[in-house]
Amino acid sequence: MATKVERVEARLTGEQRRQIEQAAALAGESVSSFLVLAALERAEAVVVEQVTTVVPAAYFDRLAASLDEVDEMPRLARAARAARGRKRISAA
Repeated sequence: MATKVERVEARLTGEQRRQIEQAAALAGESVSSFLVLAALERAEAVVVEQVTTVVPAAYFDRLAASLDEVDEMPRLARAARAARGRKRISAA
């Protein structure tokens, strides 16, 4: 286990402190451990919420199916043909 050397401070009202101390005692944890675990749970929830995109299953299925559909892309095909006819610079 990594040595814990970092610190975080917070300002609380007396009521907030008493509530946290009571909850930590009921959980059988130190106040420090209780605060760290609670903060980590909230941090994970926020990160997951912000970096995860949830879409309805039907939408996802249509999206996945569209990736398998061939699209002619005529402009891209013309650009590829034109590029084949150009001289390339070679390394000496």
